[in-house]
Amino acid sequence: MDVHLLHQAEYQLSACRESVSSGEKNWLYFIESATFVGPMESKRIKGIEEITTVVTAGKIYVTAFLDFKTFKKFSEMLDWETEVWIADMPDHMIHLNGDKFLGPI
Repeated sequence: MDVHLLHQAEYQLSACRESVSSGEKNWLYFIESATFVGPMESKRIKGIEEITTVVTAGKIYVTAFLDFKTFKKFSEMLDWETEVWIADMPDHMIHLNGDKFLGPI
């Protein structure tokens, strides 16, 4: 694993533990700004998984975008089983995880 990627993941893990977790649901959110560090893709997720093997919380991977135009630019790089949040549409998310959220409205 790339040492720079490992340090970046460790930093983000410590930040997420403090500010982006849901103790009520035992979920830990990893949120990437696509324009800052890139989208949640396989290499990134694998690195996070490697340093969080002892974490028992459910892990949720989210890529954040400023607008839909930026989302389209990165959309082919996004990994399955991740989430997308777009600042221009803050009340909605895009779920790239098959039937996990499939159901009637």
